[in-house]
Amino acid sequence: MNNNLISKRWWGAPKKFSTEKVDRKISWLELFYDLVYVIAISTITHYVAQQFSFNTLLDYFYLFVIIFWGWLNGSMYHDLHGTEGLRTKLMTLWQMLIVAALVITLHSETKHILFNATIVLLIMQIYITYLWWSVGFYDKEHRRLNKPYTIIYLISLGLMFTTLFVGQPYIRILFYLALMLNCSPPFVTYFLLKRKTNALTLSSSMTERLGLFIIIVFGEVVLGVINGIIATHSMNALSWVQFSLAMGIVFALWWLFFTIVSDRQCKDGLLNSSIFELLFIPTLIGLGMLGASFSDLFKYFNEPGIQSIWVAKSFGLSICLFILGIWAMVFFLKYPDAALSFIKPAKIAFFSTALLIGLFTCLTLQMSLIFYLIIVLVILIVLILYLNGLWYKKNNGE
Repeated sequence: MNNNLISKRWWGAPKKFSTEKVDRKISWLELFYDLVYVIAISTITHYVAQQFSFNTLLDYFYLFVIIFWGWLNGSMYHDLHGTEGLRTKLMTLWQMLIVAALVITLHSETKHILFNATIVLLIMQIYITYLWWSVGFYDKEHRRLNKPYTIIYLISLGLMFTTLFVGQPYIRILFYLALMLNCSPPFVTYFLLKRKTNALTLSSSMTERLGLFIIIVFGEVVLGVINGIIATHSMNALSWVQFSLAMGIVFALWWLFFTIVSDRQCKDGLLNSSIFELLFIPTLIGLGMLGASFSDLFKYFNEPGIQSIWVAKSFGLSICLFILGIWAMVFFLKYPDAALSFIKPAKIAFFSTALLIGLFTCLTLQMSLIFYLIIVLVILIVLILYLNGLWYKKNNGE
């Protein structure tokens, strides 16, 4: 009996879903796990930065979402069922290997890249499916919750496997159908169980992990600014002004997200938690595209031709999408009663700012890059000052 107990502790079967949840610190293993996603996000961001096109954007969107989906499932599994045993460590390592393999396939020769990437994505799909199936195997109480995940992920696996035998445009269609299915299990579970899912709320540690993922992509934005300045091969006063303005924009966006969204708990229930998690997708994509835009912004903005127009519009619309993501997240977060009167005008301010930047981006105006960056930065600073003034005014009871 004692040997069996020791064996269980050593191997570490998944923690039961009914285990009492307590606030916990993010483990070193989880931070190590996140590192491979830094590389994956960096790879696809550089890929889209090097060759802007509609098909490239479609591929970028798919790869970004599937990488986030893999990260989210692995992180949720660790948060809900992770233990100190060897099994959790090995499962984390295997997923890291899969994501690293995906990065390698994206550097394959053009004629082999699709096949190689598809094989790795199939392995990732099998792995994630096994994760949730194994939970039901070890924990009977969780089978009613994990069954929709297992069934839907298996259907998605079948669609992905079919792409090996068809050509374009059917490959993209099947991949996107599989992607939509991969995002649907929480909603299917909610509509099947409804009231039984009210207690399923995003933990504080998982909220922190989502914030860390945002930080990862913010790192890519900073890298985009640095690479963009380096690519100009001109270290003069003008370059340093452009660099300072660009970093000011990055910091303003960081301030807006982590002041309004971070350290806030999601509203109770599986539906609220699932929507909140999915809202990170457009927010992160906007941030990732901003990093890709920065790589070419300094080089092409003032050059004649379609490239300069594309880069400028991509830059502005990326900021717009990021701000809209924050605006949408606010609807699913808990705020103290004292802040409720602040939230409504804050929502209006975020939406108005996104609309203003979007309209400004769509206008065809002849201006220098410095003037363009100043306008965008001023708009963001005005939003920050308005939110600060609104907050202090409400707190002072005025």
